[in-house]
Amino acid sequence: MLINITIIFGEKVMMQKNEELITWTNKLACGVKIIDKQHQGLVNLVNDMFMHATGNGIQERDYFERVIKEVVSYVKIHFETEERILQATKFAGYIEHKKEHDSFIMAVIENIQDYKSGKRLTLSSFTKYLKDWILSHIAFKDKIYFDHFKKIATRSDNGKLSIKIKEKQGI
Repeated sequence: MLINITIIFGEKVMMQKNEELITWTNKLACGVKIIDKQHQGLVNLVNDMFMHATGNGIQERDYFERVIKEVVSYVKIHFETEERILQATKFAGYIEHKKEHDSFIMAVIENIQDYKSGKRLTLSSFTKYLKDWILSHIAFKDKIYFDHFKKIATRSDNGKLSIKIKEKQGI
């Protein structure tokens, strides 16, 4: 285990637990650019949160207040994007997948309320929860629709796979 600690005037300012950081790899990619880009954005947000888990309650709370709205907004946008694509491609597991998303949003809101009220969570434990859920969700739940996309994709003359989607008005 490698831990980097920066010390200024005898105070621990930033602790980076390298084993907690997520490294994006192609194993996490589904091949749909917008979804892969959003998944990378979620990974970057989680890594930034780990970098700010200093152990200093005041610094962490200040950071949390600034970043949590961005995290929730980003997650909602990503889920909406993913759900639109799943609906448009007639993914059979859409309803179950959406339930997973809805359940996660509710759990995050509950964890945010607990964090703000000073109950049970630290920034580090909250961020670890986000990391574990995101990685597990991509690796197991999203993997199911990755396979669906591969089955319905067509190969163009340049060798790239693509999926044609006709979106309904208002989706």
